[in-house]
Amino acid sequence: MDIRILGAYNCESADTKLVSLLVDNVLALDAGALTSSLSLQSQLQLKAVLITHRHYDHIKDIPLIAINRFFQNVPISILSTRSVYDILTTHILNGKIYPDFFKFPAKNPSLKFTAVEPAQPVQIEDYNILPVSVNHASTAIGYQVTAPDGKVMFYTGDTGAGLNDCWEQISPQLLIIEVTAPSSEQDFATQSDHLTPAILAQELISFRDLKNYLPEIVVVHMNPPYEMEIAAEIAAVAKQLSVSITLAHEGMQVHV
Repeated sequence: MDIRILGAYNCESADTKLVSLLVDNVLALDAGALTSSLSLQSQLQLKAVLITHRHYDHIKDIPLIAINRFFQNVPISILSTRSVYDILTTHILNGKIYPDFFKFPAKNPSLKFTAVEPAQPVQIEDYNILPVSVNHASTAIGYQVTAPDGKVMFYTGDTGAGLNDCWEQISPQLLIIEVTAPSSEQDFATQSDHLTPAILAQELISFRDLKNYLPEIVVVHMNPPYEMEIAAEIAAVAKQLSVSITLAHEGMQVHV
């Protein structure tokens, strides 16, 4: 399984893109940087986009990839919770900002929606997808992706503390997890259900206690002004727990 980081951050600029992952060139996890990172030909290779929750930095490029697929007459599957569909169709794909590409064109809509539920696996091509509840916005989920060769990765999307129930359901070889803020901003992180390096350390200890191992870890969704502070703290956590933890960047490739 090959994972490419299309976007690694929670803020967009000339140097940072919103979080989005590409798995084996056929699956996308979150849509913060799909159209700005992939050629039209690469976009056409995508079989499905898996959305973790309804916040804008995770759904931003859904309308943009929809119109690209419309012009090519090649629909794409969108998988997420019903709340994501409701947000998209009510506020963006509403006929005023963009057409409702879940219904347009009538004979072959550009977007095909599949509602997913936590703990209910779905199959995409030869990939097994397990949605798992995380502690963030209402109905936020992460995704465990099992490739045809049996390799397993888990992407949390945005999450706060208290992941024991999540850890019990997954067994990844690669964990891609958010760390939005440094530990100096712990009040903000706690109030907004995000992680800091200090909180991450406690969650990883809980994972290790439950699973008796720690997977390789990649950190995403950093707030760019705090990246250096986060990086220093993450290095300390990696040393403390004797585990590989890498901060993601655009274009980064990870092989599982």
